[in-house]
Amino acid sequence: MIAPVVSDAPAGAVLADVRSYLDGRVGRDAYNAGHLPGAVFVDLGEVLADHTDPSVAGRHPLPEPEAFARDMSALGIGDDDVVVAYDDAGGVMAARLVWMLRVTGHEAALLDGGIQAYDGPLETDPPLRVPATFTARAWPQDKLASIDEAAQTGANVVIDARQRERFEGAPDDLDPRFGHIPGARSLPCRQNLAPDGRFLPQDELRAAFAEVGITGEEPVISYCGSGVTACHNLIALEHAGLGGGRLFPGSWSQWSRDPNRPIETS
Repeated sequence: MIAPVVSDAPAGAVLADVRSYLDGRVGRDAYNAGHLPGAVFVDLGEVLADHTDPSVAGRHPLPEPEAFARDMSALGIGDDDVVVAYDDAGGVMAARLVWMLRVTGHEAALLDGGIQAYDGPLETDPPLRVPATFTARAWPQDKLASIDEAAQTGANVVIDARQRERFEGAPDDLDPRFGHIPGARSLPCRQNLAPDGRFLPQDELRAAFAEVGITGEEPVISYCGSGVTACHNLIALEHAGLGGGRLFPGSWSQWSRDPNRPIETS
């Protein structure tokens, strides 16, 4: 399988623009203003998440496999395509698509450095792609963690990919309670990146994971606000040669909506 992070897209790869924002900007507007040549736009909220009650499964639950397959097909992405995804935030959003594809056996990688690493002309028109055959595959249960499993911080290394201030309880307008899962360890996903937006060298990533107790032998569960940027830590874990981990898709958005779940703020 293709490496989880690549510096250049291999010939014939499908480029996927997965820009998405929490500050009111619209990813499709950014795509329309200029994207990598031939890239398709993958809407995180519409394609990479389902729409259900956040108290049941969080703000960005995984879509049904059949819905994901339908949307991939409509974008012209088929079973045998290699997908290289990017955004403008070091891959913290695009990692969701890469993780979803890789755990279901598809060839996919993050473009290291994202759109900022490209120095050629951008395009403003979407590519002309025909629908492709993309087979629905169930989300593998050994790659997922339930809310009860995420609570088992004694049996798992549970890492939180959000900014440290949110981990420590800084208020925001995203979720009803503030803090983190008791026993979880803060590992902000943006710390996987150098100042230029590219991934840190692998030895530095391994050192950062070691600081929170990850050496490659421990079961790891990754969460964030809503199961999106948590995928960046999982991709970084694989890129560092430390194996894989499991995603808690509901993440803090699900945990914080259950008043019976305890929270910590330090």
